[in-house]
Amino acid sequence: MKHWGKAVILAATMLAGNANAEIRFGIVNEAYPPYTTKDASGKSVGWEIDLMDAVCEQLKEKCTIVDVAWDGLIPALESNKIDVIWSSMSITDERKKRIDFTDKYYSSMASMAGPRDGVLGVDPEHLKDKTVGIAVSTTQSAYFKKHFADIATEKSYATVDESFQDLASGRVDYVFADTGPLKEFLKTDLGKDCCEFKGTVPPDDAVLGAGVGGGVRKGDNELREKLNGAIKAIRANGKYAEFNKKYFDYDPY
Repeated sequence: MKHWGKAVILAATMLAGNANAEIRFGIVNEAYPPYTTKDASGKSVGWEIDLMDAVCEQLKEKCTIVDVAWDGLIPALESNKIDVIWSSMSITDERKKRIDFTDKYYSSMASMAGPRDGVLGVDPEHLKDKTVGIAVSTTQSAYFKKHFADIATEKSYATVDESFQDLASGRVDYVFADTGPLKEFLKTDLGKDCCEFKGTVPPDDAVLGAGVGGGVRKGDNELREKLNGAIKAIRANGKYAEFNKKYFDYDPY
């Protein structure tokens, strides 16, 4: 009888714990439009936030956002400070050595911007002896080291926004980044007068990855499959296409 009573108490405690459970989404603590940024009140907004909200609604789960520096996202996941990385992280073999990923939720392309001089294209002769600004610990940095390190110089930045600032001021010749944020920068007052879109680099899935997905801890298959199911559902029920229209004139998937 005592054992049965303890079992009831334990079960009740577990149920209470599950009722109060939440999924902690790690979001990079820098402006990364159109995917994530802060509004005037300090609230996180953007395409990935809309996607997160739709996923959580589909799962009927409580979700919270934890702001994390880009290069601290994987350590935060591994140390159980967050449950999922939801911050435009490309699915690469190198990262899969440390964490698992959901199915992709959008496809990311890597592009360059430079001065408004009419020289378009991302060709080796254009980059020869140039300095290229790249955010640290990114797939663009890995791509640069593989394809351009012998002809140009990489200048690393803690955030992509800092690289944009230096491009506008002429302290670097090019910036190499995800296409979405790069094109958003070129729409700003700072970017539209100084700089132009140069082009997208040739694909290399080995370093650029096979799309962007949510990062989860190794072996957390339950959460990964729940997220996969929700991503699939909102693509099927039209919600994905619905909020895409707020940000893109194409399907980012």
